[in-house]
Amino acid sequence: MATKKDRPSNINVPNALTLLRVIAVPVFGWMLLAHAREGGWRTATTIVFMVAILTDFVDGKIARKYNLVTDFGKIGDSIADKALTGMAFIGLSIISELPWWITIIILLREWGITVMRMKMLKYEVMAANRGGKLKTATQSLAITLFCLGLWRTPTFVVAIAWAVMIIAFTLTVVTGLVYIRDAIQIRNRATTAGATAAKFRKRTLK
Repeated sequence: MATKKDRPSNINVPNALTLLRVIAVPVFGWMLLAHAREGGWRTATTIVFMVAILTDFVDGKIARKYNLVTDFGKIGDSIADKALTGMAFIGLSIISELPWWITIIILLREWGITVMRMKMLKYEVMAANRGGKLKTATQSLAITLFCLGLWRTPTFVVAIAWAVMIIAFTLTVVTGLVYIRDAIQIRNRATTAGATAAKFRKRTLK
């Protein structure tokens, strides 16, 4: 078992990239909302989002390669992702380019699962699974295409953007259900282990 001394410090490059992604949220949001119908600004807004979301994929690789995975990184990384993508979904709905019902369902799933994962810390850390990572990647691609401004893109780009958004929405819902199932299994294992330990202690005291 790794001791506290063996654990990597929270002050590292992956966690710095996570914080950078958090800082990018208000910048991206202002650019999207303040210049919604300006082509040049929409291109710049898209670039800011792409750079910010790419740090998500980079920090994970660095953390795994150099053994810099921390509990802060596992939870903070997820919160940073949801803050950035959440701002994007809300912003696109505010400027009437994405239906609010899609945004609301996605946000309920995203933040609901985040709160659940934080509560599950008393049992164990629930790291992002492969489905969750695919969901994030698909959401990121859909948001990127929408950020370009569908009113000024060719029809085939609009079709692709909506197809990707539908896939992202579906993955968001499905992976949310998978996380709930996993949480129930983790809690049940912990409850069973606790009950077994209690019985053992009771027997040894007799």
